[in-house]
Amino acid sequence: MDSQTQNASLQRLQTVEKRIVRVLELAGGVMEEFSNPSGPRKELVNNHCSEFMQLIKDIQVTLREEIKSACEYRPFEKCDYIARISNEICCQKVQYVLQKLDEMRETVDEYHHVA
Repeated sequence: MDSQTQNASLQRLQTVEKRIVRVLELAGGVMEEFSNPSGPRKELVNNHCSEFMQLIKDIQVTLREEIKSACEYRPFEKCDYIARISNEICCQKVQYVLQKLDEMRETVDEYHHVA
């Protein structure tokens, strides 16, 4: 993996990080709306939920692409054991994040079906 490819990958992951922060902000905004004494504003909640779901989808697509790219690239094949295991652990961590994002999406989908 050349330096240019690594930089592009890091930029995509930084974008994912920013999207995750935005997702948390949206979730917080919805929570605030639900705690509003006068009741939540439906349009605001709907807008936040729509943006939330779109960001979740974008995050999932980008992370899946990055996982695939990282798994295809094997920089440690001729190196020692610790370096290879470290790479595998990183892939598993990203897969765990994807799993949690899927669970969050299911929760939001269940909320939409109930509401």
